[in-house]
Amino acid sequence: MAQAFVWIALCSLLTLGMLWGLAALRFRLELPTPWRQVTLGLWGMLTLGLVVLGLESAMTADQRWSAPFGQLVLLAVLMTWWFRLRPSHDRPWAEDVVHLATGDVEGNRLTLHHVRNFDWRTRDDATVCWERRHYDLARLDSVDMIVSSWGRPGVAHVMVSFGFGGDDFVVFSVEVRRLRGERFSEIGGFFRQYELAIVASDERDAVRLRSNVRGEQVRLFRITMPQHAMRSLLLAYVDEANQLHETPRFYNTITANCSTLVFAMARRIGAGLPLDYRMLVTDRLPAYAFAVGGLWRGYSLRELEQRGNIVERARMAHDDPAFSRWIRRGVPGWEVLSEPPGGNSRR
Repeated sequence: MAQAFVWIALCSLLTLGMLWGLAALRFRLELPTPWRQVTLGLWGMLTLGLVVLGLESAMTADQRWSAPFGQLVLLAVLMTWWFRLRPSHDRPWAEDVVHLATGDVEGNRLTLHHVRNFDWRTRDDATVCWERRHYDLARLDSVDMIVSSWGRPGVAHVMVSFGFGGDDFVVFSVEVRRLRGERFSEIGGFFRQYELAIVASDERDAVRLRSNVRGEQVRLFRITMPQHAMRSLLLAYVDEANQLHETPRFYNTITANCSTLVFAMARRIGAGLPLDYRMLVTDRLPAYAFAVGGLWRGYSLRELEQRGNIVERARMAHDDPAFSRWIRRGVPGWEVLSEPPGGNSRR
């Protein structure tokens, strides 16, 4: 009886491995379309045939090992291919991820290379602009978490914005590095379909793209953090970006994404953050930050989410040079920016 249970458990596990292999081939196999379809079809037929063979053995109580042995051989071949896959920087990238952020620090002077400052007209069309920008770390005085969602339960994109004197902001975004014309798939992100990218952007690029062009729901939360921790987190981003520029990595929907990398960097600089499922369910990340005391104090989470909804203000301030000030009006922690420069009121 025990042997039968072990045999059934092994066959079930190997069958799941075969189904995983089908998905891996579907998302990652780089062959011309006819050969790719033939390979997927053959793998599917072999999976089905070995499952039928295993079931026949189970029903006849003749626990022959031909089915699990065949599955093991096929999975060994598959895993040899899988672990030989390597990320690359040398591919035809989409225009918005052609360059990765890099930076260097001299004293209090931070220089970021390839800061993206696109003027987006549609989600696929923009005036391209990459800039080298300089920041005075002595003026670093704010960190904001920006969360953008588009209606998929549990899914959101998280960015972190660093502010200098309330006027100059740079947004860091951990993203998939898509090929030209390629669309993002959360499922594909499990199967090494994309490389990882860290992009530094102007807020009028990264925020407007999501709030004004794509029509996503965007919320901004000011983070409670001492200045020395702000500096450490910013330099951790720069160090991570420099490493990624030197050594490409695969994006992963769970282990290497827009929230888990930030979590890893925060822990690296000494933040005692507990593990929590909300690190993976990214639209719940504000609730996690609130629970650990990271959001602006004196407000409920509901108030922070309502007052942090910046979509209407972003649309009103679309082309305004003071865009970053406009979107922060009324956000807890940003009361000092009650009026943008000049005192103009857009009501």
